[in-house]
Amino acid sequence: MTTQSLHTIIITGASDGIGAELARQLAKPGVALVLAARRQDALAAVAAGCEPKGAKTLVVPTDVSIESDCRDLIAKTVEAFGRIDVLVNNAGVSMHANLEDITDTSVYEKLMRINLMGSIWPTHAALAYLKQSSGQVVAISSLAGLVGVPGRTTYCATKFAQTGFFEALRVEIEPEGVNVCVIYPGVVNTEIRRNGWNARGETAGSSGLSEKGAMSVETCAALIVGAINGRKREVVMSAKGKLGRWIKLIAPSVVDNLARKALNKTP
Repeated sequence: MTTQSLHTIIITGASDGIGAELARQLAKPGVALVLAARRQDALAAVAAGCEPKGAKTLVVPTDVSIESDCRDLIAKTVEAFGRIDVLVNNAGVSMHANLEDITDTSVYEKLMRINLMGSIWPTHAALAYLKQSSGQVVAISSLAGLVGVPGRTTYCATKFAQTGFFEALRVEIEPEGVNVCVIYPGVVNTEIRRNGWNARGETAGSSGLSEKGAMSVETCAALIVGAINGRKREVVMSAKGKLGRWIKLIAPSVVDNLARKALNKTP
């Protein structure tokens, strides 16, 4: 099998959490996994766990907040494997802070570069290749991209924008054979919230949301794999998320109250 015949999947944010587990679950013979994140050593460890399953791997250190890094990721993928079948825009940073506690609002722009532009830039660079393969774009959004959550104005802004971008893109490119799937996880047992930012744009070290009943990263990744295999248009991952989406249409204040109760009340 030549490299150009390998089913080539790019995963951003692949060094840990959902991205790393997704890579492990997708790894099999006939698949090339392109793993992107900032930490090369962590990416190498993920790659080492995928290769025994028969997958080819390529590690590309990437900071998605830098446009040239995103375009270089796509160029290196095509150079190595000659094609792109799936692009998973998974990289992102969480943030929890009330608006009144944010003294420097440039943090909104910084987070937007990661969570929104960090998925737009690689998608733009990969689009021609995805059309050639009748491929797929997968955007890992959040329930915070569907419902406003107090203390999450920054994060919700980026995720609502991401949802709007990929829904519009779906309408544009679906007639050309490219599937666009938006994934809306709820609370998943990863380090994203503890590694998320506080009001100063620094690592918070703790979660602003209740972790009770958090979905395992293995279950979350399995649902994404199912979405890719089924070429789904979207996946809302929790029963509360699905219910809340519809209640919002008829009784929005009820959803507001549920969002407040989702906050972590413990210090």
